[in-house]
Amino acid sequence: MHSVTHRLLAASDGTAHQLISHHFGAGHYGRKIYIQAGLHADEIPGMLVALSVADKLRQLEEQGRLRCEVVLVSAANPIGLSQYVLGYAIGRFELASGRNFNRGFPLLASQIADAVEGTLTADAEANRKAIHAAWRNLLLAQQPRQAFDDLQRTLMLLSVDADIILDLHCSREAAMHVYTGEAIWPEVEPLARYLGARSSLLAVDSGGQSFDEAHSFTWWQLRQRLGERFPIPYGSTAVTVEHRGQRDVSDELAHKDATAIVDYLSYCGAIDAAAPPLPPLSFPATPLAGSEQFYAPAAGILLHCVEPGAHVSVGQQMFVIVDTTDGTRRALHSHTAGVFYMRRDVRYVRQGDPLGRVSGHEVIRSGNLLSA
Repeated sequence: MHSVTHRLLAASDGTAHQLISHHFGAGHYGRKIYIQAGLHADEIPGMLVALSVADKLRQLEEQGRLRCEVVLVSAANPIGLSQYVLGYAIGRFELASGRNFNRGFPLLASQIADAVEGTLTADAEANRKAIHAAWRNLLLAQQPRQAFDDLQRTLMLLSVDADIILDLHCSREAAMHVYTGEAIWPEVEPLARYLGARSSLLAVDSGGQSFDEAHSFTWWQLRQRLGERFPIPYGSTAVTVEHRGQRDVSDELAHKDATAIVDYLSYCGAIDAAAPPLPPLSFPATPLAGSEQFYAPAAGILLHCVEPGAHVSVGQQMFVIVDTTDGTRRALHSHTAGVFYMRRDVRYVRQGDPLGRVSGHEVIRSGNLLSA
């Protein structure tokens, strides 16, 4: 294993941030795995999982059992890690601009297609390499204006040629769940099984230009434009993994999740080890557009009626809002049968605040499907 320091643009005089990537295995196997955590810098569970994965990778590398190159970034957002307001960590948004660190990644499919169309052949692997090269050149040609942009570009450059991309996150209070592309769900399903994901949420384009979709949606777009004339592979299996809630930080959970990730990589042939039998899938995959989102109808004290990960039925009571002046109670009920996979962590809400989500099989939403 060796580590590389990537210095980011300075935000102001006398300040600088740096990103550290850890590299395992060798590139001559022709396969690359990319794992990052902490892009939302206040989401700690994934960072501990990534460090646990790194420990396992060191042992596997010493034993000569890696059949791939692995690039691991355990703290993918040094900018967010430095942001505190009155003692509270603010890691989801850049304070200077209000931008979400996991939104607005560059989607370059059109430019990539223009660059490679005259060089593509009937060889799918050669086409993959040509796309990787053009994509990298386009990223290198960008001139980041600020540290935020430099961070996004650096993460893309580290991952653009990876076959499997795992972006480790968590929610407020939640059960284990994953987000991924519809087209690559067959490749992701074994990971969902090993992780014990209670929900697997699929979309072609969720509308937020998140890190995983900057990869998977770009390949989907390239296949739409070029796939009828040339063999274009799916390119990368990119997944956002939500490691439960922000307070679910323990060595026990991190070890469990890291073992699941290593089992998945073994299943995929990236590690020379026998993969355990696939566990059952906790709940069938559902469209992200089928998730019912609940919002507070009034301000008040929030009472939760259902625990994350529970299966709910139509009409089931989910929340109660208690008025703080007269004690009036307003209940909210589910219109969807599915899994209650995440909920709000604070217990006082304002009118219109999001409260939680239940996965569903029927499409009920459109447009931007991600939260802010």
